[in-house]
Amino acid sequence: MLVTAWAGQRAVFVGWLSRLRLYLPGIFSSLPMSLKPSLIATAAVTLALLASPARAELLMEERDGVLYVKEIPPPPPVAERPAAPAEMAAGRSGSPYSELIRRAAERNALPPELVESVIRVESNFEPRAVSPKGARGLMQLMPGTARLLGVQNAFDVRQNIEGGTRHLKNLMDQYRGNVVLALAAYNAGAEAVARYGGVPPYAETQAYVARIVGLLRRAGWVTAAEAAEQRRTETAPVEEGRALHKYETADGQVIYSNLPAERLSVSVREMLETPR
Repeated sequence: MLVTAWAGQRAVFVGWLSRLRLYLPGIFSSLPMSLKPSLIATAAVTLALLASPARAELLMEERDGVLYVKEIPPPPPVAERPAAPAEMAAGRSGSPYSELIRRAAERNALPPELVESVIRVESNFEPRAVSPKGARGLMQLMPGTARLLGVQNAFDVRQNIEGGTRHLKNLMDQYRGNVVLALAAYNAGAEAVARYGGVPPYAETQAYVARIVGLLRRAGWVTAAEAAEQRRTETAPVEEGRALHKYETADGQVIYSNLPAERLSVSVREMLETPR
């Protein structure tokens, strides 16, 4: 079975599979079609059974004859860490800059919850934040990106929010409304998303996307967005490998795949429909 998986507490099992992928990259492609569905189902079920209930999100992708199954850890529960000063200052508004965020989001036709969640993860609302790589301000704009966006002072709250929101809007347009890919590109760059044909296998990017998606779910926004995305893809399919589709098994296991529902194997569809 050719599977590459990322799961921190399964180092021996995962390492063996990773080496197998590196040395035998063509076996999956050469298998008879009759065997592929069962292998895909076996891989998905194996990872599902290994995952704990608190880590029930998987990303499954077939690329270049290799089936990739990644476990994406969810963001930590809010109750597990004390609120940071900036979060406490936000109070009921959710952000100390809620009005600036709302206006910038409105001008760029984005949900304010999306912009606010990006700021929370990027800088935790610290306007003077500077990353080790040189990204600056609330939305952590790199100097080159800031110049392209017309941001003269990345530490200026209004300029940073306006520029960062415009950058996020450009990425949402580039990926045709796919929030997962837009967030991955915001963190790792559009070149990395293009290179890997989806969310890059970088630990930082995987955790970044998972945390923001978790914040959006708590805000009640992602469910509606995913429903709209599904309706859109039914009439205008996204190129395979460029979008992620969300599926849920009968017992609540969540799986992301680069394949639309009609392209999933019979075995995988049965796994999604039948309780284990």
